Amino acid sequence: MPIKVPTGLPALQAVLDEGNEFEVFTTPTDRTLKIALLNLMPMKEDTEADFIRVLSTTKEEVEIVLMKLDTHTPKHATPEHMQRYYKGFGELKGEHFDGLIITGAPIEKIAFEEVTYWPELCEIFEWAKSNVTSTLFICWAAQAGLYHKFGIQKYLLPKKMFGVFPHTQPTPEHPLLTDFDHIIYVPHSRHTNIHREDVVAEPCLELLSESTESGVYIMQEKGTRNFFITGHSEYALYTLDKEHKRDVHKGLPIDIPINYYFNDDPSQPPLNYWQSTAHKLFDNWLRYYATKQSCII
Repeated sequence: MPIKVPTGLPALQAVLDEGNEFEVFTTPTDRTLKIALLNLMPMKEDTEADFIRVLSTTKEEVEIVLMKLDTHTPKHATPEHMQRYYKGFGELKGEHFDGLIITGAPIEKIAFEEVTYWPELCEIFEWAKSNVTSTLFICWAAQAGLYHKFGIQKYLLPKKMFGVFPHTQPTPEHPLLTDFDHIIYVPHSRHTNIHREDVVAEPCLELLSESTESGVYIMQEKGTRNFFITGHSEYALYTLDKEHKRDVHKGLPIDIPINYYFNDDPSQPPLNYWQSTAHKLFDNWLRYYATKQSCII
């Protein structure tokens, strides 16, 4: 379906150059869903492209508004890029959005209160309650949101959770999981985890999908349209490959990503068996939770 992004955004052309086909529009209509993307990932353009891919294949007409923090200056993006294509939270806080996506961030080993922009992020969490129809908290943002709202702790893993893992759905009839296979695969890349027992003990949370290997995956805050997603369904095919090669080049201790390369051989291409589920996930989210016509909670 049609998609709108900031004019001239390089990530849009990069996605089109890959051979993806979708319509780009410039003037929103009454049916356009306005989605804010708070991009906390270091490689801004890669993450922009990831979400353009998954949101451009949905059945809804989507406008992506790139949001940045007012109290943090990214190290890996040029000031020109951030100024031209992003709007600060202070500039956007008076607006209403159909959806908000808050990405992960490479700061898992830092205590939440020690994160320099934690106060502003907590303000965004609270602002979203009245200014956003549905929010997706992804990876580190999921851990941050669960901690802010419910006091659920994160725990350092003995080694990085890194690869593509099988998941099941305890509640397959849930609208967000429409058309999911019984077993789905999801990329994970993180150094911390949350405990399943802490999630199921929280009466305001419903566990929707999990893995025996990588743990809880999707949770919903009951009575709301807020979802906490610990994995990276939006990842492009070669993202884990880039991360693996980056860490090897730096001499960091890193295992080969699990269930990722053909024959577990880094010289072979990655196997693509999660992206169809990713497209269903974001399509269901927009259709059932962000869309203006939906009455599903």
